[in-house]
This record gives sequence, C-alpha cells and structure tokens, in this order.
Amino acid sequence: MKFFKVFLAALLAVLVSGIISSLMWVFIFVGLAGSMEQTSKAVITPQTIVKIDFAENITEAPTKNPMAGFDYATMTMAKSTHLLKVLQSIEKAKSDERVKGLYLNFTGVGGVTTGALEEIRSALVDFKQSGKFVVAYNEGYSQGTMYLASVADKIYLHPEGVFSWAGMAQTSIFFKGALDKLGLNAEAIRPTVCKYKSAVEPYIRKEMSKENKAQMQTMVDDIWGVLVSAIAESRSLDAKKLMQLADKLEVTQPEDALKHGLVDALIYEDEMDAKFAEYGVEKGADGEYNIVSLGEYMALAPATLNITAPAVGIVYAEGQIFDGAGEDDNIYSANMVETIRKARKDKNIKSVVLRVNSPGGSALASDVIWREVELLRKEKPVIVSMGSYAASGGYYISSCADAIVADKMTLTGSIGVFGMLLEGENMLKKNLGITTDVVKTGRSADFGSNIMGVGVRKITDLERNTLLRSVDKVYETFTSKVSNGRNLPMEKVLDIAQGRVWSGARAVELGLADANGGLREAIAVAVDKAGIAENYQVKEVLEELSPMAQMMQSLNMQVKAYFLDAETMEAVEYYNSLKREVVREGVQAYCPYAVGIN
Repeated sequence: MKFFKVFLAALLAVLVSGIISSLMWVFIFVGLAGSMEQTSKAVITPQTIVKIDFAENITEAPTKNPMAGFDYATMTMAKSTHLLKVLQSIEKAKSDERVKGLYLNFTGVGGVTTGALEEIRSALVDFKQSGKFVVAYNEGYSQGTMYLASVADKIYLHPEGVFSWAGMAQTSIFFKGALDKLGLNAEAIRPTVCKYKSAVEPYIRKEMSKENKAQMQTMVDDIWGVLVSAIAESRSLDAKKLMQLADKLEVTQPEDALKHGLVDALIYEDEMDAKFAEYGVEKGADGEYNIVSLGEYMALAPATLNITAPAVGIVYAEGQIFDGAGEDDNIYSANMVETIRKARKDKNIKSVVLRVNSPGGSALASDVIWREVELLRKEKPVIVSMGSYAASGGYYISSCADAIVADKMTLTGSIGVFGMLLEGENMLKKNLGITTDVVKTGRSADFGSNIMGVGVRKITDLERNTLLRSVDKVYETFTSKVSNGRNLPMEKVLDIAQGRVWSGARAVELGLADANGGLREAIAVAVDKAGIAENYQVKEVLEELSPMAQMMQSLNMQVKAYFLDAETMEAVEYYNSLKREVVREGVQAYCPYAVGIN
C-alpha cells in the first residue's frame, strides 16, 4: 500500500506545482536578482595564488538546465562549472605570469565525479612543469582528495584533522525481497551468454551472482590500484605498504598520516602564510595574499579563443540513454542526433571529440545514435573521450569512433543486453482489489498490458521466447559493431563481452580502448588527426532547449521537493528509481554500476 500511497503523493505534488507556479516564479526571480548582486571583488595581480576549493559542482558536461543550481530553500544560485572549463583554466594559469602557484584547499561543498577527479589531477601534474608551486592544506583528507592532493609539492593537515585510508568497497542494493513483499515479480530476459550482465540482479536476486561478484571485485581492485599507485609515485612511497596500511587501518589520525609520509606537516591554516612566503609570494598593500578561487579565475581570465581558427568540436553524451526527445540532463536519441548533425554540418569543425559519460539505456536509442556517429566519422575524425563511465549503451555509441581514450578509472565495457518486465497480477488483486478483464483477437494481443507500469498478467512461454529472440538479436548486433568498429576478431569480442564491466586501464589491454587519458588527451588526438596542430580552437556543440522548457523542468522538480517532507521525498525517489530500472520498454543496453572514491 505504501508503494501506491507514495505514488499518489508524488502525483498530488505535481498537480499542486501547476497551481502555484506563477507565485513561485516571482520568488525565484527575486532570489536570482539578489544572488546576482553578490558579485565577486576578486582581481588578478602579479602575486596571485589560485585556490582550488571545490566551491563549485564540477560536472563532466554542461547542464542543460540553467536553474539546476538554484536552491529554493535559500533562494540563491549555487556555483557550477564543467570539466573542460576547469582544465582550460588550469592550463591558462600555467602560463599566466601573474599566477605564482596553486593552493589546494577542499573546503567547498561542490561535488566532483571520479572521471573529473582523475583528469584534474592529470592537469595539475602538467601544471607543475611550469615550475610553479602546488601546495595543499586541509582539515581532513578523504581517499579521493588525497589522490588529488598527492601531486602537491607539500601536503599539510590540521593537527586535529581527519584522515581516511581504508580501501575501496562497492555495496549493491537488492530489491527482490521488497518486491516479494509487495507481491511483484520482475521477469528478466537476457542472452544465456550474458552471465555478467548484472543490471537485472537487484530485482531477481537477493545477493550478487558469483560472476557479478568476480567482476565487481576486479573493478574495485583495479581502481584502488590506480589510486594507490598514483599516490605512491607522487609521494615516493611503496604501493604495497600503502595497501597494507589501509587493510590494518593504521592511518586514522593526523599523526599516522605524518608518520607514514602521506602528509608533510601538521599545522593550522593561518600558518600557511609562512609557507606561501617560502615560495616567494609577496603580500599586497593590504598585508594579505591575493588568493582567488578557481571559479573567480575562470571568470577573470577566460580561455583565449581564436574564433576564425579551425575547430575541434566537443559533443557531450551525458546521462542515461532514452528513445525520442527529452529535456533533462540525460541522452535522448532525437536530441543527440540533432547535435551530432550540427557538428557534422559545421564546416569550421575539422574533428570531433565525443565525450561519453553514460551507463547506457535503450538499445534502440543507442543504435540510432551509433548510426549518426558513424555518419559523422565518414566526414571527419571522431575521438571518444570516456569519463567516469561509458558502459553498455555508452560503449555502443563509442564503438565506431576512430579512437577511444579512456580514463584509467573509467567503468566501461558491459557489452550485453536485457529485457525486463514487472508483473503484479497477485499484488493488484490481493492487495488492492484491482482486477482486469479483456477481449482480444488473439492469445497474445494483450501482451504488455499494464497499470502504472505493472503488468496485469504473467507472460506466456511464447511471449518469453519472443522477448529472448529480441535480446539475442540485439546482442548479436552489438557485438558485431564492436568487432567491426574496434577491428577485433568476433571470438575475442564474445570472450570479453558477456555483459562484463572493465576499468579503463584494463580496456586498453583488451583492445576496447586505444589509450588512457582524459579530455585533454582526446583533444590532442583529434587535433593530430585533423592536421590542425598549428592553429585551432575548441568549440563545444551543445544541445539547445527552449527557455520555457528549461524553466518548467526545473520548477516541477523543485516544487515537489518544497512541498513534500523529507521522508516522503525519499520514498518518491525510491519509487521513481525502481520504476526507471524495472519498467523499461524494449531491449536495454544498460549498466547501473558506478564505483566512487570515498
């Protein structure tokens, strides 16, 4: 009953949002006006320190919704930027004579993806070639921030700070027991050989299969290995010793981090003034160091563009893949086709980097997008840059590119498909008293009939076999396109497919990717293939939404959050997540996993 109570609550919230929308927009624009008045007074002087504090949310692609960062509780606009701008700003600071160095102090509330974290770290390593300093100070370090800070010349920690060093884990949630209690049955259809295609497991099992457990163990081991190796190399430490320290929880206090060489000193933040002086930074007339945030530096020293130069186009494939058109921060086949065509028809764009950060989704939509990428590739070079993940449908749309560049910690592969149905005949009848009756021209004419996404009857063996034919056909198409696109023997593709996920580092070894690196490296490959190394610009080719669509999309989401209490909102999100995962139309090329660094 709670399932449908939550659903009705969400529906009511949407109706209420329509009634009060006009009033809400008055408050929104007042809030925006107020936030715009709070302009930064930062300036760039010859003794400037650029501070990377993660005050901004750093995304791998620009958001389509300009209101995405608006906080309806405080009526303020949160800061947000995307990876390309961050990388360009660090590159500019490298050659900016006014910038003395970078200060890593992760005090902000912004988030950052695994892919962005790896690529920002790479940019910091490159920045150090300028001879300028990179120094880090924090009141605490997570494993992710330590990974980033490890590039610094010196790392400082608060004497009473916190330090996390325990290794990595991937916890999976299984809904089979909950579905059983509700009287619902998830019917999963997948090719027999796709034993690693684990997207269906949370709904048909109560624990990981041995195949899924094995692949996820390999994945966390690979990513943990990348993180530990990078820190060990930067800090001149032994990687095996670092792993042992994590296993035994020997680094939990600031003194432990200092003892084992993970930080250089335990000091208070005000003592950083002396450290800046050691690097030759001079204070201003006001007796203070001129420290500007990375966000402020982006605004004050934007990347220099030569708008007449030939361009490398950047096309973003961000989010889950759906059929048709849509206006949220996901990939819709119709929208993506239009964006790719725009890049193809732009005569000034000589090559294209397709930035993929997607777990996949609809197999049909993936094929529609794949075709458009293939048409683009026939006219100009296409280089795929894989972010945090480019799995299943995300790999499908990447497979025909001229080259694939993946972050080492990218989650990719998952070459496999499935179909899923949610059947609730018993639940509808016994729990809710809902019954159905039907007249039909044939025994399968009502195949797929449902109420709010819940099937009203069990499928027959004939219908099950028909679905299996469909998923088998899509799997054959998927693997064939990988074989042709990557120039790999079909036998090898079938061996490394089976729905199995791989790290970006392992993908290069297997031939699923050509090199490890990020957006900068992918752009360099695109520049080389286009033969425009002497003079070029980077041009983002973005999907365009109507202002009204953007406004209404944001309003619908935020009004529901404003009028529903936290417990109900959590239940609504749970329901929406369950519905998205289980009630998917058609064959899916989708991988739900993303390994994060805590």
